[in-house]
Amino acid sequence: MEFKLDRDLCFFDLEATGLNVVRDRIMQIAVIKYKKDGSEPEELSMLINPGIPVSQEAYEVHGISPKDVANKPTFQQVADKIYEFIGNADLAGYNSNRFDIPLLMEEFARVGIEFDVSNRRLIDVQRIFYKMEPRTLKAALKFYTGQDMEDAHDALADVKATVDVFKGQLTKYDGVKYTDADDKVHDPPIVNDMQALHDFTNDNRFVDATQKMKYDTQGRIVFNFGKYNGKEVAEILSKDKQYYNWILNKEFSSQVKQIVKKLVKDYEKQQRG
Repeated sequence: MEFKLDRDLCFFDLEATGLNVVRDRIMQIAVIKYKKDGSEPEELSMLINPGIPVSQEAYEVHGISPKDVANKPTFQQVADKIYEFIGNADLAGYNSNRFDIPLLMEEFARVGIEFDVSNRRLIDVQRIFYKMEPRTLKAALKFYTGQDMEDAHDALADVKATVDVFKGQLTKYDGVKYTDADDKVHDPPIVNDMQALHDFTNDNRFVDATQKMKYDTQGRIVFNFGKYNGKEVAEILSKDKQYYNWILNKEFSSQVKQIVKKLVKDYEKQQRG
């Protein structure tokens, strides 16, 4: 099956030192880039020295030891290559909206590169799977393709499995209507259209991947934590500069920091008329 693309689409997967998108680091990245012109997909796969210890829990999942990455480049040394390879492509992965994308944004931010996803379509294959057939990647591959998973938690093998699952989903759910949690029936949502899949796999209630901000019933961006929970972000941070600076200097994701900077800037510009 050929994807219907109006821009390039990068499927990617990360293996890391742990599950904290702010504190942990990438140990392996793999990307398969599908071209809008239909030419042969390109692959990028590399091990990365994270510069920090790997947690035992993470090692037990992916099996990448400190020795495996001791002589590998740091993220700073390969950041430009990864950034240029992805270019302006849309992004797809398995649980990518909650983990891989924010972690990659953090790594780029640490080396002074702003990896903006606001104009990219984000397709989380896990979200399609969990909404339609709740299971794991291994089960998803078996369910949609009949294939058995080999080399699980090797990043490139996981990316290839994710691509196969995605193709299987497009075939299986062609013309299938979706019934949501409120028993409301929707027109078939799984179509070979990246904008439609972006809309289906993203939770539009939340503004950022770590869910620190959300939209209220009036469509305003409000806090989803702390002493200002439920209050409008732009107005509060424009008036409470101490809290604004606290967010910018504490362990919030680079995505949160990008968003609050823009919100405050736009709010203050509007107030000046």
